[in-house]
Amino acid sequence: MHTRTYRVPARHRAQLTVSDVSVMRGVTRVLNHVDLTVTPSSRIAIVGENGRGKSTLLHVLAGALGPDDGTVQRIGTIGVAEQEMDTADERTVGQAVADAIADALAALARLDAAGHALAEGSESASDEYAAALELVEALDAWDAERRVQIALEALGAETDTTRPLAELSVGQRYRVRLACLLGSDDDFLLLDEPTNHLDRGGLEFLTARLRSRNGGVVVVSHDRALLSDFAETVVDLDPTPDERPRVYGSGYSGYREGRSAERERWEQEYQRQQAEHARLKDELSAAQNRLVSGWRPEKGHNKHGRATRAGGLVQSVHRRREALAAHAVTVPEPPLEFRFPELHARAGASLLSVENVSLAGRLRGPVSFSLSQRGRLVVTGPNGAGKSTLLRIAGGELTSDTGSVRQYRGTRVGLLRQESELPAEQRASELYHARIEALVSAGTVPSSEAIGLSELGLLKPQESGKRVGELSVGQQRRLDLALVLAVRPHVLLLDEPTNHLSIALVDELTEALGATRAAVVVCSHDRQLLRDVAAWPNIDLSAVAGIEVPA
Repeated sequence: MHTRTYRVPARHRAQLTVSDVSVMRGVTRVLNHVDLTVTPSSRIAIVGENGRGKSTLLHVLAGALGPDDGTVQRIGTIGVAEQEMDTADERTVGQAVADAIADALAALARLDAAGHALAEGSESASDEYAAALELVEALDAWDAERRVQIALEALGAETDTTRPLAELSVGQRYRVRLACLLGSDDDFLLLDEPTNHLDRGGLEFLTARLRSRNGGVVVVSHDRALLSDFAETVVDLDPTPDERPRVYGSGYSGYREGRSAERERWEQEYQRQQAEHARLKDELSAAQNRLVSGWRPEKGHNKHGRATRAGGLVQSVHRRREALAAHAVTVPEPPLEFRFPELHARAGASLLSVENVSLAGRLRGPVSFSLSQRGRLVVTGPNGAGKSTLLRIAGGELTSDTGSVRQYRGTRVGLLRQESELPAEQRASELYHARIEALVSAGTVPSSEAIGLSELGLLKPQESGKRVGELSVGQQRRLDLALVLAVRPHVLLLDEPTNHLSIALVDELTEALGATRAAVVVCSHDRQLLRDVAAWPNIDLSAVAGIEVPA
């Protein structure tokens, strides 16, 4: 008698349905009237800035969080990988794998027992064997262990089944868990930032499995390459005029086009409403001015005429006041749009030359390159190859053991470091203003070329007034970028420039880097950025070969 309850996939019957769901966090509405249907063929990405409710929506889909309003219906089995992991897990790798495919292993054991019973001629053994066989086939149990093993190896995860999870790094534990999920064959896979801790091979394997698996996939991610390669539908939780999320078809490109058109309509409607509001205010002000002068007509006018005119003016003021009150501005202010400044560089002149540099323990050499106006260079290589070190040597922050760096007279260099090092207690606007003052006072940047923080479209006024420590990681990264652009550099040295930035801003930045007249050097692991700059000259530090970069 088998009493075990199995998590049997529903396959073609599987479906997750979210209807008019809203979720509150205190007084803040995190999700607002979300409608979404996930089927076995769905390939869905959830995107949005930090704090927009991406993980919350994943929890609602999984059943870990109930909505404050709306309904959720679930048919089928669900596998979930959150960003954070339990650090107190006392299991071994082997136990984690066994738990992930426990139903499949139990079904195989049941089939084996039923086979023995059938061979012995036990009563009702035939029915039990048929039921056990049906279960094994429904779970695709024969292949379960092999699926997990393939995933462990492809993701670069620990394959020693005796290793305790607690002894593994965060990245190693994450890869083990992801491999277990990819091998467990649930109806739905819900993944929160799954590309963290994966190398190129692991990323390619994950992308291929997400595209080919028999079951629905919902992924929260900022990885534009993953979104481009796998997503067919994009759920955008970033702000909209009515604060409702948008769902775009036609993959990542459809999302980009749809989001751009949405923002254009939003800006036009906002400007229209603002202009109408200003017109009504002007009319009310003019009517009030006429009322004041109407009470004091020139001498010689009769009292009755004055009273009649005053009454008409009073009515006019009332009408315009009512019209202004009735015209509520219903469209909120649109999101910021990044405005990359014009960066000038002398045509034909060499701006920066790096010759045969190396630094013991940090950068194997020799590495050489030179840049002039519109020069472009991509620096690639594995972690520890010295990419950040090379940029800091080129920017004058580090001194190399060998070779030399020549920065030609009058050349301004802007270096965006990989990690932010801003003073937490200083306000963003004060920090930026002090930078501009120092640059102008030193004669580095002419006062006519100084650019205000608000002109860049990187931080809203209320964000600029905050202390650096009160800003989100993404907002701090925006401030870092603003401080670099304040130099109006002729040469931009950018170390992982897309880290912590929103998808929209990264797209805008990438387009600007391709168009600017300044010279640009980029170090990055961002697969989509590397695709976008694939035509640029490249230095691969794993090979350490010098290259001359043409103008």
